[in-house]
Parts: sequence; C-alpha cells; structure tokens
Amino acid sequence: MRTMSDTMALLASLGAGQGTPFSAGHAPGRLLPLGDFGSNPGSLRGLYHRPADLPEGAPLVVVLHGCKQSAGEYDHRAGWSELADQAGFALLYPEQNHGNNPNMCFNWFRPRDARRDSGEALSIRQMIAAMVETHGLDRDRVFVTGLSAGGAMANVMLATYPEIFAGGAIIAGLAYGTATTVPEAFDCMRGQGTASDEELWALLREASAHAGPWPRVAIWQGAADHTVAPSNADDIAAQWRSVHHLGEAPTQEEVSGGRARRIWRNGAGEAVIELNTVAAMGHGTPLGEDLGVPGPYMLDVGISSTREIARFWGIDAAERAAAKPSPSPKKSRPAAPPVPAIRSSRQDERTETDAPGASSRRAVKGSDGVRGIIEQALRAAGLMR
Repeated sequence: MRTMSDTMALLASLGAGQGTPFSAGHAPGRLLPLGDFGSNPGSLRGLYHRPADLPEGAPLVVVLHGCKQSAGEYDHRAGWSELADQAGFALLYPEQNHGNNPNMCFNWFRPRDARRDSGEALSIRQMIAAMVETHGLDRDRVFVTGLSAGGAMANVMLATYPEIFAGGAIIAGLAYGTATTVPEAFDCMRGQGTASDEELWALLREASAHAGPWPRVAIWQGAADHTVAPSNADDIAAQWRSVHHLGEAPTQEEVSGGRARRIWRNGAGEAVIELNTVAAMGHGTPLGEDLGVPGPYMLDVGISSTREIARFWGIDAAERAAAKPSPSPKKSRPAAPPVPAIRSSRQDERTETDAPGASSRRAVKGSDGVRGIIEQALRAAGLMR
C-alpha cells in the first residue's frame, strides 16, 4: 500500500519525460484569450487561434497540453497554429491552472472532472460551443488531441461527448475510465492492473448515451516511453475497436522510418482507428524537421505527428488543396484510364488492395502493361497520384 509520501513523489513525476522541465508561459504568443464561455465549472482558461481570412464553416481542432506545459508553449513547439494557417482551420486551447493541479496536468483520472456535464470536461465542452458559435465553424468537423495527461483528457472528451467530435488523436495517453484516484492513475501509466477488452468497452459505453456514429481515433506512442507504458496505447485501441465493431487484427500494417503503423478500417474502407508506435522514442509528442520546435516532451524523431494527425482527419494542407476545383484538362490531353484499386477517403493511405508490394504482384503483360505505362507517364506529368 502506498504512503502519502509515495503518492506525492509519483504526482511530482507525472509530467516527467525527456529533457529538463520548463516553466509554462514563456512561448511566443500566437493565442488569444477566449473570454467568457459559460459557467466554467472546471476553472480552466480558454485560448484560441483563428487564421486570417478563415472562411465560414472551417474545422475546429481542440488541443490539450501535457503536464508542466502551457497552451502557448505546446502550440509553439507542436506547430499547430502554423499548420492551421496553412490548412485553414481554427484552434482552441483549454489551459489548466496551478490551483487545479500543481503540475498543470488535466485531471483525467478524477471522476468529477472526467464525467459528462461536470468539471473540466464540461468547461472544455462549453469552450467548444462558444468557438463554433462565435466564429461560425463547422460543428460536424470538430477534433480533439492532446499529450500525456492532455491525451488522456482528449480521450475523456471523446468518450463523454462522442457526438460532437468527428475524430481524435491521443499521444502517450490512457484508456478512458481506467483510473479514479492518483494511485490508480500511476498504476495505469505503468501498465499495471490492465482491463479486459470487455471491461474497456463497458467503460466507454457507460460514459454517454450515444449510439453512434463514433469518432475516428489516431493513437501515438513511443516504444521507449518510461512514463506511460506502451501497453496503454493497445488498451486505447481496444476500447475504440469495440464501439466500431472491429476485430483485434488490423486491416493494414506498415513499418517505415522507425514508425510502425496499424490501421483498422470499417466496412466502407475508411480508416477509423490508427495506432502509431515510434521506435526508440520516449515520452512526448513526435516532431519532424518541417514543423514544430523540439524541447522537453517535444521530440524530434523525424515524424510530425501534428501534420500526420491532420492528414488522418482529412484537414491538412494537402487535403485542402485537393478539395479545390482542378483546371479543365486540355482537349489534346488523353483522359486517364480508370484505376481499378479501391481508394480510401484519405488519398495518402493504401487500402488492402493497395497494400505494400501489391503493385509488384500485378500482371505486366497485355493491356495491364500498357495501362501501367500510361499511369507512370501521367504521374510524371503531375496529372495522377
């Protein structure tokens, strides 16, 4: 049984990760205060970023910082507002305060803050409603992500208010409802006292009266994370597979550049769950060279989880460009032949019929060979992906 000193020592280490902890609140300011947004029972602060000339009906991304971080610091280092300017979506940053938690952790494990219409969860819900109404955003394209305690709180929001989210992304987070006290929270973080798939399903189903459809969920985890055990990522995936009625085996698996990616697709071929494990990465948000600023808990591993998450949701800059009407083809240009492979809703993902190595197994004789030559020529001219 833990003593009080043991619990306090564990609580102090809740935000521990790679690097030296920093003082929150010293990041370049790109976020504006949200102002009054409701009763705010969780006593949180709201900040936001709205790109210039943002059109009506733009998406909204809710970002939850980790322990020992501020909203501004997380935005600066993860690069969310930079991507929002490129891709055209608004950002909401709920921010914890020291009075709620001395380490600035969201209280994902405390029942009064992790229930629907209560505490911190309700405060975040009120912020979302205010952002959608004030800025004319698309209420059908609201997404939530977070790191560590923020990742666990993102899962709280997905579980307790599934009807308002189109998707979520949980980085080094935990399954919903598996802890109700500080000692239980640390047991979960260490991968101890794991629940069965049936128990995880029941916890999620009891969080709301929602009957579907359910948000699509991306999960990110470092394989060398000693703060949140990698087994937690598997628990999150199991929890969301259950409500999506998907089996344990993924539809697709890929390994590239130190990243293992497992994808579960629904009957329509859409990727609804994605589990990304980054080899040799500790506790933090994965960053790439083209976006974000490395620092404590913000780890340069050559993969921008910010950009990859937006792509998974279909709101990244590439998706925005693809949505623009393309110029009419010149009359002298031949039409592209039909592509027999099934295409998913995200153009950068392969389906089962486009699995790695599938193209090498296709026939190259006769009309198939001719089609392949034409397709290669069209790709080289930029007319086909």
